[in-house]
Amino acid sequence: MNIFDEPKIDCHNHLFDPARFAYHPDAPYAPSGQEVATLEQFNRVMEAYGVQHALLVGPNSGYHTDNRCLLHALAVGQGRFKGVAVVDPGITLDALAALQAQGVVGVAFNPALYGVASLDAVDGLFGKLAELDLFAQVQVCEDQLLALRGLLQRTSARLLIDHCGRPDVRAGVQQPGFQALLQLAGSGRASVKLSGMQKFAAADALLAQSSAYVHALIEAFGPDACVWGSDWPFIRQRARVDYGPLLKLAERLMPDAQLRRKVMWDTPRRLFGFA
Repeated sequence: MNIFDEPKIDCHNHLFDPARFAYHPDAPYAPSGQEVATLEQFNRVMEAYGVQHALLVGPNSGYHTDNRCLLHALAVGQGRFKGVAVVDPGITLDALAALQAQGVVGVAFNPALYGVASLDAVDGLFGKLAELDLFAQVQVCEDQLLALRGLLQRTSARLLIDHCGRPDVRAGVQQPGFQALLQLAGSGRASVKLSGMQKFAAADALLAQSSAYVHALIEAFGPDACVWGSDWPFIRQRARVDYGPLLKLAERLMPDAQLRRKVMWDTPRRLFGFA
């Protein structure tokens, strides 16, 4: 059995369907052309590669805080999907609970795009996430975690860090931001996505440039706190990215089948409540 036949859950992907759900006027980027990615298209991708479930992430691009496209997919997916929403920092507990009832398991925060100051006033929201046992999903890059350590240490919310922390591959695993990510493993309430290698490594050197970081994360967090994601449909990429080669990359990064089973199936099923 190879990775294409093994059970899998894709824990980072996005939908863009402007014909059905118009983009938000405040979105920082409007995906178009080959970046448009409907639920029907993603279902075909999942079926082609043997992906049983997916954690759909509400994107800042296109939809900002408009979660209609995400919630539609959750509603019609018959349990195939869970979701991570993008919300206004002032959202009420009742409104968060209503999202949770529709299959949302967390809220996304993106200092990699908006800067660390965008999390200056989210303690209240993090508290609501903790009350509902929802994830705070955080995408950082390079050394941004250093500025966020206080927030992440004092919150009791469950944490989910995107894309291996998006390290600077020129700086090595000892760079302060990546070491801060490894230290989060000791909190017992943080998990990490082994995803988005194409966001921090060169397109023609994904394995060589990402392997040290992936292996360090697996060692620190353990397979019970690591999940895999594709980042489909790969918007704003400078070079072509395809789903199949990313699965083969995951197989090379995790050559042990039992480890892959944990990271790509058992752990996301438990963390996100897939049937």
